Amino acid sequence: MKALKQVSPFSSSGAEKAKRTVFARLQQDKSLRKFMQEHPDIPLSTYWRSLPNVGQYVTEKTACETCRGLQGCKNLIAGHTPELLEYNGFLDLQMKPCRYQLAEEELKRRKSLIRCQQIPSDIREATFETFTLESKRAKAFQAALHFCIPFREGKPTKGLYLYGPFGVGKSYLAGAIMNELVFYGVSTLMIHTSALFSEMKDAISQSGQVITEKLEAIKTAPLLILDDIGAESLTPWIRDDILGVILQYRMTEKLPIIFTSNLTLEELEEYFSYTPKGGDEPLKGQRIMERIKHFVQPIYVNGINRRSINNP
Repeated sequence: MKALKQVSPFSSSGAEKAKRTVFARLQQDKSLRKFMQEHPDIPLSTYWRSLPNVGQYVTEKTACETCRGLQGCKNLIAGHTPELLEYNGFLDLQMKPCRYQLAEEELKRRKSLIRCQQIPSDIREATFETFTLESKRAKAFQAALHFCIPFREGKPTKGLYLYGPFGVGKSYLAGAIMNELVFYGVSTLMIHTSALFSEMKDAISQSGQVITEKLEAIKTAPLLILDDIGAESLTPWIRDDILGVILQYRMTEKLPIIFTSNLTLEELEEYFSYTPKGGDEPLKGQRIMERIKHFVQPIYVNGINRRSINNP
């Protein structure tokens, strides 16, 4: 009686040859090669037995490499990226939240604490591609693009102070930065400054804990955009205990801020130096400006008033 022939994982049958062809193709994928290099103790037979999961891993990792946000996610579970886990001689597929999903969850958490964004829909949807480029705005456009680059490697960078006349696209450019950084998974909080200060005043009637939670959400955002600073009604409390605390923390932790304003930095210092209740307080204005001017790159934004022609 002939002994039964033991079939290896890499048998020569037609079906096995097809599987070998698939496996050979999958092994060319850089994500899978990296995983195999990091787990040299996992034998090839384990990959062979888990070929469907390995194939799904490669497919979804490939989709993640070209993904630019949750709206374009092609994976089976949107906003999640795959991981392979060895268990009992097989490779299981586990889905974990990707950087976009984590950034979205963090943004929702911050927004649940801060109601005052009040950013128009065209600015919330702004992109560099839809920004109308013209010679007077070219420098600001380049500065905005270059601002985004360090975030690829998680390096701290100076903030921006975008200033100029009404309607020239300062807020739109800040919105384009915000949406570009979605690609890097950066949670960005863009707030209209006067609405923020109004909300903080209203929070006084609630509790100290409410104000503390709101401040924490603003202080710790990876990128903070304060839109239209210098247009709000200012009080000593707002200037020193709210804005001053936010600026001090972010300066210490090297967390960048983008400001948009109709005022120059010199005019902004004058604005901070006077409050209706406090009168002239030039030292207070200087103290606030010390936390701004050394940590931003001032960029003048010029051009026609695009609000009059309904064009970004």
